[in-house]
This record gives sequence, structure tokens and C-alpha cells, in this order.
Amino acid sequence: MKITFLGTGTSQGIPVVACPCDVCHSNDYKDNRLRTSVLVETANQRFTIDAGPDFRYQMLREEVKHLDAILITHSHKDHIGGLDDVRSFNYLQKSAMDIYVAPFHQKEIIREYSYAFQKDLYPGVPNFNLIDISQAPFYVGNVKIIPLPVLHMKMEVTGFRIGDFAYITDTNYIPGSILAQLLDCKVIVLNALRKRKHPSHYSLKEAVSVLKFLRPERAYITHISHLMGFHKEVCRELPDFIELAHDGLQIEV
Repeated sequence: MKITFLGTGTSQGIPVVACPCDVCHSNDYKDNRLRTSVLVETANQRFTIDAGPDFRYQMLREEVKHLDAILITHSHKDHIGGLDDVRSFNYLQKSAMDIYVAPFHQKEIIREYSYAFQKDLYPGVPNFNLIDISQAPFYVGNVKIIPLPVLHMKMEVTGFRIGDFAYITDTNYIPGSILAQLLDCKVIVLNALRKRKHPSHYSLKEAVSVLKFLRPERAYITHISHLMGFHKEVCRELPDFIELAHDGLQIEV
């Protein structure tokens, strides 16, 4: 299974267009972060986790011409803001896009993209097939997905485990029952927004503490704001099995 980090950033803090900080203007490509998402590719399936506002560019950059599904962690704009662009895949594949998403977040998608759910549809609007997920495992084709419900302050966000790979973003609390499901996981991706504590995201120290407890073979930090600092400098501070992910990073699991 190949994982491509489509984006590892977020727009927390000062808007990037107005930000005077050195990180936002760094010449190191690892400091240039689009909104957080990953592409998962197996022998028979290709799908993303989330589709933020940068989704179209990310698909073009990675030359993705076929997509079987999109898994949604939650309905905040930086994770669903690119769903309108599934219309390109609708056209190429002559079918609706399967969107696996918890019922609460389905309501937000329907509200956000109301024009795609009208009785009389305007030609060319995106075509979504919303599929309920709960805590029960489900399949995308022949790929087994285990949902991992966590909390983003008070909002429930869905992480996902796929074989020996787990992906959890936008959380500051992982229940003990979910931690137990991760103890034998070999590769874990976890969010950390910045070094300073945040009310709805892990700080770097908190994320590292969780990962030290779980002790996977490899771990990657994602959903990184410019307030974290430079990629190269932060990586020097981390345990040897943890690193900051960066846009375009590809790993095999």
C-alpha cells in the first residue's frame, strides 16, 4: 500500500497571504504546506482521506485520473472544501463519487453543497454517493477500513486504520478504547498544530507523548500550521521514529 501526503498544513493563525513570518516564505519545499489530505493506493483501489480546498491542484499534481472513493474525517471547510471538484471524476468515470462519512457530517456536506442535492439538478453539478459510516469496519472495494472516532474538542472526528496504517487528524483527545486499537499499528499519522497548546488540536508535545505511548515503527505529524516552525529544525527535536510529514511525501506500508 502506498500513501502520498497530498497536503500536511492548515491555515490556522495569520492568513498565509498576509503572513510576514519566515516559515511561510521559506525556500525549503517541506515548509510549503497545502491543506491536509492523503492519497491511499492499493493494488485495486485508490482513494483519498479528505478533500480540502486544494483538492483539485493536489489531484493534478499527482496525476490522479481515477479515484474510487473519498473518506471524510469531518466537515470543517479545510477538509471538505474541494468536494465540488469531484465533478471531473464524475465525468471521466461516468458515476457518482462514493463519499464515506458519518451522518452528522453528511448533513454539513448537504448544506454546503445544497445545489448537488436538489430535485432538479443543474447539468454538471458534482454527483455524490454519501455512504454512512459508524464505528463498524467497512470496505472500499476489497480494502478493509476501521473507523477510529476521536474528539476535536467536542466534535467527533473519524480517524481510519487500514491494515498497519492509521491516520488521525484534527484531534486533541483519543479515547482509551481507540488507543488500544493502535497498539500494534506499524505506521501512525497524527496531527499537531503547533508547539503551544491549542483547545482542539494536539500540540507537538502532546502528539509526541501519544506516539511514545503507542510506539509504532514509524510516525508522522500532519495538520501543521506555520506556527510550528521550520520543518528541518522541528525534525531535529523529535524522537528518531517520528518526523514531520511534508507535501508530496510517499511511504510504503
